Amino acid sequence: MKHTTALAGLLLASTTLSPAMAQENTDVTVVLAEEVDLVEPCMATRSNIGRIVLQNISETLTELDVRGDKGLMPRLAESWEMTGEGTWRFHLREGVTFSDGTAFDAEDVKHSFERAGSDQITCEISRYYEGIEITPTVVDAQTIDFATEPAQPILPLLMSLLTIVPSETPIEFTRDPIGTGPFILSEWNPGQDIKLTRRDDYWGEAPEVSGATYLFRSDAAVRAAMVQTGEADIAPSISATDATDPALDFAYPNSETTYLRIDQNVAPLGDKRVREALNLALDREAFIGTILAEGTQIATAITPPTTLGWNPDVKAWPYDPEKARDLLAEAAADGVPVDTTISLIGRTGNFPGATEVFEAIQAMLSDVGFNVELQMVEVAEHEQYYSKPYVEDRPILVGAQHDNSRGDPVFSMYFKYHSDGRQAGFSDPKVDELIEAATAATGDERSALWSELFAYLHDEVVADVLLFHMVGHARVSERVDFTPTIATNSSLQLSEIGFK
Repeated sequence: MKHTTALAGLLLASTTLSPAMAQENTDVTVVLAEEVDLVEPCMATRSNIGRIVLQNISETLTELDVRGDKGLMPRLAESWEMTGEGTWRFHLREGVTFSDGTAFDAEDVKHSFERAGSDQITCEISRYYEGIEITPTVVDAQTIDFATEPAQPILPLLMSLLTIVPSETPIEFTRDPIGTGPFILSEWNPGQDIKLTRRDDYWGEAPEVSGATYLFRSDAAVRAAMVQTGEADIAPSISATDATDPALDFAYPNSETTYLRIDQNVAPLGDKRVREALNLALDREAFIGTILAEGTQIATAITPPTTLGWNPDVKAWPYDPEKARDLLAEAAADGVPVDTTISLIGRTGNFPGATEVFEAIQAMLSDVGFNVELQMVEVAEHEQYYSKPYVEDRPILVGAQHDNSRGDPVFSMYFKYHSDGRQAGFSDPKVDELIEAATAATGDERSALWSELFAYLHDEVVADVLLFHMVGHARVSERVDFTPTIATNSSLQLSEIGFK
């Protein structure tokens, strides 16, 4: 934090630093694992983009407090209430301007929502609103209503994802984002770096950080070394094996779940025995404390155990390679083409040790009789395998991570598992019914329905190869005051960084 004048005077009296030297260096350098292909606000739910854009350049109506117990907090909306069944009214903050000098109002919110959901642009934010009919209506310059069908009891929480852009923003990806946040994008050198500069006319409290440079290095050891040597201030993602300095390294709860999405529409993955064999073939315990950090948990759902409706009765798949071989033999005897080449698609830089994890998975699957071809791709190429329309009609296992730090499965279930979901790998009427019922329910009924869905997906559908709830490690320079949180995996607010 900033020193008081008295303390600064004492420090200067005992050192040779000049006042200018003591206060000039308020820029920070952040080193990330993946270079960004976009700086589009409506893509800020993708971690490599969100760490740069979210709440730095572009802000949301509401914000979930991850550092304390305040719950859902105001951001661009000062307050909200239900005005009728299924309708929420948001009262917007006055005196806010975008970085281009234009005033923020309800028309901007309406346009931002409609732009994110437009079929002319593929915005990641919109996937969280799938399965819900949401209609924004401007009441006046500082008031907007959102009517929902079915009724959405947690709509204000959903609005913590909607990044606001000016109403003049075209419905196409932008390379020059205009936002209400405390920073502007001042420079982007593709393949090298991105620079943000603090705004002088920000509506809120001015951050201590005056500017930020983002560098990109795929090697976790290199990122850790850059902070160690002073080339960078923060590496929000390093490997557990590189987290060796107690003075600099922080472990933090990670809301990511690593898994393999199974495309069940292509043989042999449509056979339940084959999907069970995929799960039984993997020795998940062997990854923990070796490639992955101690504290990593074996997953039984796509969301972490802190999520509403978490079902403790669902048990993780055991490691049983013999049973996996028997299931494959049984399926083959019934004519299932179990020897078909299956593509395993991994995302390089998705997490520290990603390549090693997917190589080990390939080996374990091959050991029980699967014919698996591993392909590691960059983030931009990964999207064509991860979201519809899928790139090819061939058996594919998509290795990915899913982030749900907001405590409710509604942020995950529709687009992952509903028949019409953007990233669904199967279609099941019971799953659709449970998702639709739980999304509209409240209280104990909502929790019970989600719990039932977790069990059905894991035990009956065998929807995925669920792997791990992850643990994150960050390295932070001693000159800055910053503590990682569960949100650090997907966002990195420069306003939360101070100087010692």
